Amino acid sequence: MTTPSDTTPSGTTPGNTALSNTAPARLTDEEIFSAHEGGKLAIGATASLADPRALSIAYTPGVARVSRAIADDASLAARYTWAHRLVAVVSDGTAVLGLGDIGPRASLPVMEGKAALFKTFGGLDSIPLVLDTTDVDEIVETLVRLRPSFGAVNLEDVSAPRCFELEARLIEALDCPVMHDDQHGTAVVVLAALRGANAVLGKDVADQRVVVSGAGAAGVACAKILVAAGIGEVTLVDSRGVVHAGRDGLNPVKAELAAITNASGLRGGIAEALRGADVFVGVSSSTVPEELIASMAPGSVVFALSNPDPEVHPEVAARHAAVVATGRSDFPNQINNVLAFPGIFRGALDAGATRITENMKLAAAGAIAAVASDDLAADRIVPSALDPRVGPEVAAAVAAAARADGVA
Repeated sequence: MTTPSDTTPSGTTPGNTALSNTAPARLTDEEIFSAHEGGKLAIGATASLADPRALSIAYTPGVARVSRAIADDASLAARYTWAHRLVAVVSDGTAVLGLGDIGPRASLPVMEGKAALFKTFGGLDSIPLVLDTTDVDEIVETLVRLRPSFGAVNLEDVSAPRCFELEARLIEALDCPVMHDDQHGTAVVVLAALRGANAVLGKDVADQRVVVSGAGAAGVACAKILVAAGIGEVTLVDSRGVVHAGRDGLNPVKAELAAITNASGLRGGIAEALRGADVFVGVSSSTVPEELIASMAPGSVVFALSNPDPEVHPEVAARHAAVVATGRSDFPNQINNVLAFPGIFRGALDAGATRITENMKLAAAGAIAAVASDDLAADRIVPSALDPRVGPEVAAAVAAAARADGVA
């Protein structure tokens, strides 16, 4: 997986924005493994069990009355269980961080971490579900059968192109919010960061040409949201070069994008795409030579987001670009998905939304950019991942968009 990391810097605490651009101290194996020993999650009771009466209320015989009521009116489950506020963090372990296809068991520490981020930054309970299958039919069937147990699905670290089909089918099969964060969380924060960069530089998105390098989960979603946001032109580049209409071998996802991108009709590879471009968004894990960054338009913006090795080193990119961002926490302007997904799901669940729409994602990007606007600079185009304002502001904007779109 080459999308931005969902981890936060070591040695920081939620709400401590002063450390947003401070590199963490070098991590040791001892502190990492000791922190993960026994897992990173636990379930805590919200009802008192301190005495026999409390036990009788929380469990038998009192609980039977609640169960009977729900049996008579299924809508009461939203009030008297945690399911409607519970996010299932679902992965098959096929595209985990920069580790690739490591399987469900090895992916579980990442999913536990994701659940911890949901709680810390969104106030939502979540449960990791790692599935020992890569079959889309089986995953859909499993989650449909588990639907009474959760209120939303966060797909995580599922390889492309299966992730596109899986997300689309789950959205149709389930009556609750579903989002693949590797796609849309990345795209939302990229859009917010570009708005921040443009505010610093005094530029308009309608006048810009953006090159997105990488046509996997993150690249496809970034291209789509940038088009939806009114970017002047988007050029998508994959391992075979510029994605353009009529190119042989395009899968259905790329063929759809070819129809709405590359208005200039460019051909060739990354060199041809970057020549004169205003913005580079790298989500491909490839290496981009310095001379190609130098060929971009004056005052360019470079988002080199692959982890752990950006497409171009930030210090090299800064020789030519006016604003540089990465997916890493040890450089300024970290494009971090945690700015988006907790608030998106919180807002969707607050509104009782049945799905997450494009307008809800755009609203999330706008909210992130608005928080950053209080303290904008070339090295501060997005808020710190630890800024306590972000989650509530994103949630409020997403909930409002859900109501406006009629999905609440």
